[in-house]
Amino acid sequence: MGPKIRASAVERYFGANNDRVHALGPLDLEIEQGEFVCIVGPSGCGKSTFLRMVAGLINPSAGTVEIDAKTDEPTAMVFQDYSIYPWKKVLDNVRFGLDLAGVPKKEGNERARSYLAKLGLADREKSYPATLSGGMKQRVAIARALAVEPEILLMDEPFAALDAQMRQILQEELLALWQADQRTVLFITHSLDEAILLGDRVLVMSSRPGRIIASKKVPFPRPRRGDVRNTAEFAALQGELWDLLRHEVEAHLADIGSK
Repeated sequence: MGPKIRASAVERYFGANNDRVHALGPLDLEIEQGEFVCIVGPSGCGKSTFLRMVAGLINPSAGTVEIDAKTDEPTAMVFQDYSIYPWKKVLDNVRFGLDLAGVPKKEGNERARSYLAKLGLADREKSYPATLSGGMKQRVAIARALAVEPEILLMDEPFAALDAQMRQILQEELLALWQADQRTVLFITHSLDEAILLGDRVLVMSSRPGRIIASKKVPFPRPRRGDVRNTAEFAALQGELWDLLRHEVEAHLADIGSK
């Protein structure tokens, strides 16, 4: 069986003529079925751009992104800014993708409620988003993405807007959810701690134009718990990744400073 996601010689440019910016690539990557892959890299290196290519929201300027899809809509995406509808109640937000897919309302409600329960929101299904904390809003967004039972879950810095304590709680909740069903996940983050805790593999990207400069397998077995953060091996891997990333961050800052 081939990879779930394959990117071949992918590049992306924005703008035209003298304003043309080489944002990404060339990039080659394979992600296996059921693999949880985290991508880290400096701001502006094309991490989110690549995620949107996998989602089919934008096209490569060159190269190809191929998905071994078994369904017509194989991906679902969770964004940093929650992206839930303020005029819809929690249950209706979570059921939204199922409505678009033509799932009968009764079945959609049952499935939405099951994911709300898994994310600790069973008692908030009739609430409006304005009454929820940031952590609850992001739980709703995750439940909505999972409710459509995508082959590939795409997550673009989903916990970046949360405080440190809530971020850690949601990381561990996502870890438990993923270990229960092991769907393919592509996860963008600036946090090395988060990438190591969650991922099977961590990819390090260069400064713009983003290329993959390292692929590190996370050595900690599954099922994995949050207390793995306290081990010397965790700290050593975090240090190794930071050594790789530091040069790219400095290059990004130098590029900004020269403009």
